[in-house]
Amino acid sequence: VQLQASGGGLVQAGGSLRLSCAASRRTFSSYAMGWFRQAPGKEREFVAAITWSGSSTYYADSVKGRFTISRDNAKNTVYLQMNSLKPEDTAVYYCAANWDAGSRHTMYDYWGQGTLVTVSS
Repeated sequence: VQLQASGGGLVQAGGSLRLSCAASRRTFSSYAMGWFRQAPGKEREFVAAITWSGSSTYYADSVKGRFTISRDNAKNTVYLQMNSLKPEDTAVYYCAANWDAGSRHTMYDYWGQGTLVTVSS
């Protein structure tokens, strides 16, 4: 599975962005999807995940209530809607695919290239 993340950019604190991750394979609907992020000098951390059907979603405490993960299996795309952005959300955001949804990045077999989100104060 090849993944292509997009939608990053520069936004002021309190603003919103929507990230997209397009998958190359028609079997996209078989995969759980996750979003992770990595800030400079920090380890990669879990942001959100969604099961293959979209029936269950999971969030890091730091983004709960502000971010929403969703997917459109007909378009082979997963989204991350980010609202009320904070400077500490600044990071490169990566999408990833795996058979099971989870918060450990080591679980995921396929990764996109990352898209940079910068939140100014």
